[in-house]
Amino acid sequence: MELQEITQQIEKESLVIRQVAAAIEKVIVGQRRLIERMLIGLLCDGHLLIEGLPGLAKTTAVRTLAKAIRTTFQRIQFTPDLLPADILGTQFYRPDTCTFEIRKGPIFHNIILADEINRAPAKVQSALLEAMQERQITIGETTFPLAYPFLVLATQNPIEQEGTYPLPEAQIDRFMLKIRVDYPSAEEEKEIMIRAYAGGDREMPGAADVERIRSARETMKLIHMEDRIMDYIVRLVAATRRPEAFGLDIGPMISYGASPRASIWLGMAARAHAFLSGRGYVTPQDVKSMAADVLRHRIILSYEAEAEGKQTDDLIKMALERIEVP
Repeated sequence: MELQEITQQIEKESLVIRQVAAAIEKVIVGQRRLIERMLIGLLCDGHLLIEGLPGLAKTTAVRTLAKAIRTTFQRIQFTPDLLPADILGTQFYRPDTCTFEIRKGPIFHNIILADEINRAPAKVQSALLEAMQERQITIGETTFPLAYPFLVLATQNPIEQEGTYPLPEAQIDRFMLKIRVDYPSAEEEKEIMIRAYAGGDREMPGAADVERIRSARETMKLIHMEDRIMDYIVRLVAATRRPEAFGLDIGPMISYGASPRASIWLGMAARAHAFLSGRGYVTPQDVKSMAADVLRHRIILSYEAEAEGKQTDDLIKMALERIEVP
C-alpha cells in the first residue's frame, strides 16, 4: 500500500479517536496529556500507571473513557487487607446441587481502575500479572479469557508513603506508560469550579464502539517506521543500560536500565502518536514525545541518584539531548 493511501486511511480512522477525545474533554477540563496518553494506551492495548495527587480527576477521566467507547468500567480500591479472590473471583460450594460454582470478581470488565495500587500487598499485586499479560484469569482449574478491550489503569499517590507496598519490578514493567498528572492552570481550575457548581459531571453519549477501536488499531499497524527510527529507539533504551557507551556520565546513577519491553512499547507508542497526528509514518519527534512516559518507570535509580535528588526524567532528558537523532 502506498504511503498516500495509508495516510488517507489513517486520517479517516484517527477521526474516530479524535471524536473519543472530544467526548472526554466535554467532561474533563484540561488534562489533555492524560487524555492523549489514555488513547495511546487504548490503541496499543497497553496498561497505564498514573501518578498524581488526589483530586486531579484521574478516576473521572478513566470512567469517562469507558463511557466514550461504550465499554464496562470497574473501580477497585486497593487496600492492605485486600485478597486476590476479591479481585479475580472464587469458587464456592453449592450444597443443594453438590457442585462447585465460580463467582467472577470485578476484574471481568473492560476498563479497570486499580485505585492506589501500591496500597495492597505483593500477593494481590501479583494476582494482576496473569490478567495484564495473558488477558486471562485462572480460578481453580478453569481459565477464563478476559473481555476485549481489557485495560488496567492504575493510580498511585506520590506523597503518601505510609502503608504502601512497592510494586514488583515485574509488574511495573507490564505497564506500557507511567503518566504524571499535574495541577490544572488557573483558567482550567476556574472552569472546573463553574462546572461543579452547575451540577457536576455531564452525561455524555458514547463516541465510538469496540469495533471502531479494533479497526483503528489494525490501521495503526500500517504506519511506516524506518529502520533508522528503530535504531534510534534501540540506542535510547541501550543508553539506560550502558550510558558510558553513548558518552553519558550517568552510569553511577542507574542501578538497572530498561528492558527490551521498553523498546517494543516505545515503538508502538511512537506509532500511536503518529496515528493521532494523522500521519502515515513515524518521526524522531514521535519517539521523543513518548520516551519519558515509556522509560521513567523502567529505570531503577541508584542511591547516589536519590542522594543528589535526581529523577528518572532528568536522566531521560540527558539521553534525549545526547543521543544522535536520525
